[in-house]
Amino acid sequence: MKQGKIIIISAPSGCGKSTIINEIMNRGNVDLRFSVSATNRPPRDGEKDGVNYHFLSDEQFRQAIADDDFVEYEEVYPGRFYGTLKRELIERTAAGINVLLDIDVKGGVRVKELYPELSRSIFIMPPSIDELRRRLEHRATDSKDQIEQRVGKAEFELSFAPRYDVSIVNDDLSRAVDQTENEILQFISR
Repeated sequence: MKQGKIIIISAPSGCGKSTIINEIMNRGNVDLRFSVSATNRPPRDGEKDGVNYHFLSDEQFRQAIADDDFVEYEEVYPGRFYGTLKRELIERTAAGINVLLDIDVKGGVRVKELYPELSRSIFIMPPSIDELRRRLEHRATDSKDQIEQRVGKAEFELSFAPRYDVSIVNDDLSRAVDQTENEILQFISR
């Protein structure tokens, strides 16, 4: 059986990462499955353990951190954790499944460091910080202060781009989708 691969896609908020990923998944040209993240938040109505998330208690999540069971994890809000379990990646790739990780930039760097041969890391870039600010303003979902916080965070996150295998500038959505899909197809066909 062929070993599955890990595809890491990261980007600052507002760069179109989710749109690019959704378009690639909808096209159906790439055999990819999303990684199932772990969280210590309670399941919402209709969510299933092992499908939507691996739901862990606070104690289980903290024990998994202590046991080094995570490839990466983040305390997104005080006391609210999300992370990628090592066993999730190991079991899936061993079964020949190509796994897609849609994670923050620090987590992406960490996964690449742990699985350098098995993974391809792709960083989605905005054409410029000014364009990113314009996109966030156009979304009209955040206050001016929130937009400035996101732009400040994006400037920090952009400093991680050189640590990724490839950076793709999303200045034309169709082209960015094609470039990202081609990167993935080339890597998983090796």
